[in-house]
Amino acid sequence: MSTEQQLTDLLRNPETRRKGFEILVRQFSQQLYWQARRIVLTHEDADDVVQNALLKAWNSIDTFHGESKVSTWLTRIAINEALDFQRRAKRRPTVSADDGDIGLANRLLADDYFDGDEADARLQEAIARLPDVQRNVFLLRYYDEMKFSEISRITGTTEGALKASYHIAVKKITEYFRQHD
Repeated sequence: MSTEQQLTDLLRNPETRRKGFEILVRQFSQQLYWQARRIVLTHEDADDVVQNALLKAWNSIDTFHGESKVSTWLTRIAINEALDFQRRAKRRPTVSADDGDIGLANRLLADDYFDGDEADARLQEAIARLPDVQRNVFLLRYYDEMKFSEISRITGTTEGALKASYHIAVKKITEYFRQHD
């Protein structure tokens, strides 16, 4: 495992860039997969998001100057790619408007790559019902245990706004479980 500084040095040098990127892919692919998976929910979509994010990172490697950590830069690309994917998916027609109540949890439980139980599936369903901003700050804070300052750097949103969104998201999720118990 390379340190962030060693990785930054490899990526900034055109002669070692490819090696640095190979290390980056090995070191961060799984983390990016789970960040994307929590946003887009399915294995196939998460794989597509990660592949697209890594391609974008490679194509924009010249824009990385080391002001932030490599992991923060890469996470920002992956999260933005997942959010873009999510926005595009919302524009596609769906089978049924009220599929949401039973559809998501059942789809997750039927997914071979989903390793959670029914409570995990219901939590994902509750999270999916949140507005985009609340959902994303909740995912980054709850699952990735990111500090609000790091989420702020990734999303470009103030820490105060992120804290408010997180606490509202927690209340909505709690209420969802109360109503569906």
